[in-house]
This record gives sequence, structure tokens and C-alpha cells, in this order.
Amino acid sequence: MLARGSGPEQRTRLAVQWRQISWIACWIALCAVEALPACPFSCKCDSRSLEVDCSGLGLTMVPPDLPAATRTLLLLNNKLSALPSWAFANLSSLQRLDLSNNFLDQLPRSIFGDLTNLTELQLRNNSIRTLDRDLLQHSPLLRHLDLSINGLAQLPPGLFDGLPALRSLSLRSNRLQNLDRLTFEPLASLQLLQVGDNPWECDCNLRDFKHWMEWFSYRGGRLDQLACTLPKELRGKDMRVVPMEMFNYCSQLEDENSSAGLDIPGPPCTKASPEPAKPKPGAEPEPEPSTACPQKQRYRPVSVRRAIGTVIIAGVVCGIVCIMMVVAAAYGCIYASLMAKYHRELKKRQPLMGDPEGEHEDQKQISSVA
Repeated sequence: MLARGSGPEQRTRLAVQWRQISWIACWIALCAVEALPACPFSCKCDSRSLEVDCSGLGLTMVPPDLPAATRTLLLLNNKLSALPSWAFANLSSLQRLDLSNNFLDQLPRSIFGDLTNLTELQLRNNSIRTLDRDLLQHSPLLRHLDLSINGLAQLPPGLFDGLPALRSLSLRSNRLQNLDRLTFEPLASLQLLQVGDNPWECDCNLRDFKHWMEWFSYRGGRLDQLACTLPKELRGKDMRVVPMEMFNYCSQLEDENSSAGLDIPGPPCTKASPEPAKPKPGAEPEPEPSTACPQKQRYRPVSVRRAIGTVIIAGVVCGIVCIMMVVAAAYGCIYASLMAKYHRELKKRQPLMGDPEGEHEDQKQISSVA
């Protein structure tokens, strides 16, 4: 009787347990779906490293269904030419973003606004010409930034103000001609700076940045060669080895500009000045301000070639003078020794005047000869 009665009860317990197991399995599946959302079409996703690889797919826009938990997003080698401001919205966990080798020419101001955990940003080999000063203000953890091979002609002041953790920065192969020292002073953690292959103009506008480079190298930072393109006298030379004496004219230029600023401002000077108005008949002519444009003097640093030539000529002249002095001294010594020898021989051959013994000996010699 017990064995028969135990059958239905056992089946009931098994049904209850199976129902509980089914609910647990469904809950786990729902959690897994939420934790690991679907991978974007044609992209490769790694659930362990939370990496989404959409590189080399010819994409013209960022996939809209990116998982919110993505930590690494690779979009290099595509055809992205423009990005909307919401392209990376809700990706607050993103740490690494690679947009290299695309056709981007401009970045919206708030495109990286949600990337508060971003540590690496690759923008290499695009067509970016300008950057907004607030572009990176919401990524304080950024450590590596690559802006090389673009069309940047200048960097806006304050671009790196919110990046105290930045360690490496690449600005190679752009159109930069000068940089402002104040733009780089907030980068207290910077260890590597690449600025080569730019058309640098080594003039007064780059003097303050030269001071910053020397300080950066002194504290152990690594910096590649900043080769001058202009002026012609400094072409190919590293800005760090150019002596500060080459920029002495900058102080003179600043003094002239400051003194010019104290003058009374006059009408703007233009190339084509308007003709003076003819005075009305019967009215006294009023003195007209001078509209002649003063010729702007072109300041140049001291010529390195001329300085080197002056040193060489001075050395040659000093060498010739020294050789002449040595020759004259040697000639004097030789002449003195010859004259001394001549006088000694003369004394031996001719007796002194008024010496009777010498005359007697001469007479004896003459008689003996006869």
C-alpha cells in the first residue's frame, strides 16, 4: 500500500522541482541576454574581453546596436566620413576606441561626452583639420591619444586642460607651424610627445614652446625631433639645439610692439587707401592724417652660416698672425746666433786694435814668409 501511494506523491514532487528548475533556467537565460546583447551585424564580438571588432568592413556609419557593456571598439579601416554627436551614446564602459584610417574631417563637440572611462583614443590617418577645445573634457582618464597624419594646422587653447592622466600624445605628420606653451602645461603626466614631420617655423611664436620642450626633456620626457622648416638658415635643425641667442630679436620686437600700442590709434592701413575728399570752396583745408602704410620690417634670427663663417675667418686670421710671430721669433734667434758666431770668428782672425803683441806676431809671420 505504501509503495502504491508513493507513486503520485513522487510524481508531484518531481513536477514541482522541474517547474522550479525551469523558472531558474529562464531567469538565468534572461540575465545572460541582458549581460551579453546581440553582436552587431558583420562585427566580431568577444564576450570575455567585451571587445567589438568592426574593422575593415567598409562601414559608412557606426553600428547603432552596439552593446552597452563594450570596453573595446575597433572601427579602423572603414569609410567613416562623418559622425553624429550620438554615435557613442550610452557607452560609458568604453575604454578603448580606434577610429584610425577613415575619412573623418570634423568631430562634433559632444561626440565623446558619454565616454567617461575612455583611456585610449586612436584617430590616426584621417582628414581632421580642426578640433573643438571641449572635445576631450569629459574623458579625464585618457592616457593615450593619437592625432597623427591629419590636417591639423593649430591646436585650440585649453584642448588638454581636462587630461591630467595623458601619458602619450602623437601629433606627427600634420600642418602645425607653431604651438602654444600654455596648451601643454596641464599635461603633468605626459611621458611621450611626437611632433615630427610638421612644417615648423622656428620664429618668435615657437620660442616659448622651446622653453617648455627643454623643461619636458629635463624631467625625463621623450620627444622626437622638431626639425625647423623656416627660416632657411635653420632648415633641418632641431629646435632644441638652436641657441636662445638666435631669438634675441624677439625682445626687441616685443618692445617695439608695446611702444606702438601706446600711440594714438589711427585709421586702419590698407593697401588701396581711398582718395582724400576735395575741400569745399571757401572752406579752410583741414589737416589730413597720414594714410601711408609703414613698411613692415622683416625680422630674422641671426644667420647661423654667417656666424660660422665669421668664426672660421677669425680663426684663420689669428692662426696666420701666430705663425708670423713664430717665424719672426725664429728668424730673430737665427740672426742673433749667426751674428754672434760671425763676431767670434772675427775676433779670432783680427787682433784688437793697439795690441803690440799682435803686431809683433804679424811681423814675424811676414818675415818668415819672406
